[in-house]
Amino acid sequence: MDSIITVENVSMRFRMDKNKTTSLKEWVVTHLLGKQQYEEFSALRDVSFEVKRGEIVGIIGRNGAGKSTLLKVISGIFKPTSGKVVTAGRVAPMLELGSGFDIELSGHDNIFLNGAILGFSEEFLKSRYDEIVAFSELGEFIDMPLKTYSSGMLARLAFSVATMIEPEILIVDEILSVGDAAFQKKSRARMMDMMSGGTTVLFVSHSMNQIREMCERVIWLEHGQVRAIGETHEVCDQYEQNTERHA
Repeated sequence: MDSIITVENVSMRFRMDKNKTTSLKEWVVTHLLGKQQYEEFSALRDVSFEVKRGEIVGIIGRNGAGKSTLLKVISGIFKPTSGKVVTAGRVAPMLELGSGFDIELSGHDNIFLNGAILGFSEEFLKSRYDEIVAFSELGEFIDMPLKTYSSGMLARLAFSVATMIEPEILIVDEILSVGDAAFQKKSRARMMDMMSGGTTVLFVSHSMNQIREMCERVIWLEHGQVRAIGETHEVCDQYEQNTERHA
């Protein structure tokens, strides 16, 4: 089976403002006086792994372990400080609610906007439009501006667009924990359909039950580094034992 995602020696460092300036004016004054001080924070450190075509891989770790940063690097949202990522397929990231959406536009318009960002033609999106709206269960709200949507409605629209266009690589950050129980059940079923149909999935969740149910392999991140990679139950057991020891 060929690799669809290759992550080679990826590190991601951010510069953080040590002055803790709270306004633009304060930052400009500090900068002009030459008193601006920074410290570097390493979110990822020399991370390497491969994902085979059609695999469902979970990413686990405590808050701040680097999970979301890793997904953003693989999605192309962040450029790594060092190392490289190679993807051999169309990527649909579902990371932050509403990313790639314009809150002033209607749900209808955002389907075409978000679809275009993901690289799909207007003709293709028109052919899937009714299916996307039906799955989202937004009804007449589809013609309302996104700024009137609740976070659950936004999540339903984001999930419907990303999954109905059948990407080769789906990157999901906790999206299945948003929305009501009925939609969670439906979205989980949709994810399982995609997985059985050959879509490659990278999936971050704090729910070990979801990870165990849906993933074939797991990557455990700790302090921005890979602590373990392997079969789902083995790595999840190690992680939970470690969490209990440090509770």
